[in-house]
Amino acid sequence: MDKITKRNDKVAFMELTQNSGTYVRMRGFTEFSLSKNPVEYSRRYIDEKTERNDVVAYSPSISYSFDKFSDDDVHSELVSIADSEIVGDEAVRNIVIVNLSDSQDSKSAYSREWTVIPDSEGDDTDAYTYSGTLKANGEICLGTATSTDNWATCSFTPNEEE
Repeated sequence: MDKITKRNDKVAFMELTQNSGTYVRMRGFTEFSLSKNPVEYSRRYIDEKTERNDVVAYSPSISYSFDKFSDDDVHSELVSIADSEIVGDEAVRNIVIVNLSDSQDSKSAYSREWTVIPDSEGDDTDAYTYSGTLKANGEICLGTATSTDNWATCSFTPNEEE
């Protein structure tokens, strides 16, 4: 029987500006949805009835929303970007997505830089929430992740280039 991958098996970790090289688990998110947003090249040749389409690039984005935890460093960093209206390279963060359903100690993962684009805050009456979009700001880097603290943090190792 096939085993379904649960949503909580794909976990995100963000590299904070104050501790480069260590990725901290992104907790308390109520939405973290990846869209690949392929860029297509479409054309129809004069001697053919059907249009042709090719994917020529991707423009990935992640829509996010979280309940603000007062003691969470990831939340504090994202809130700081929104509240201070930070722009440019200072609004870029490295995020690792780890597949915890892998059976090995070293889990498959990928890393990418994302531009934080805040959208709204305070949309909920029960908890103070923030939302926005992360947009890809560089190439994807495949690799593996390991943890020594039950996945509160992780380290990322890129795959060797072939």
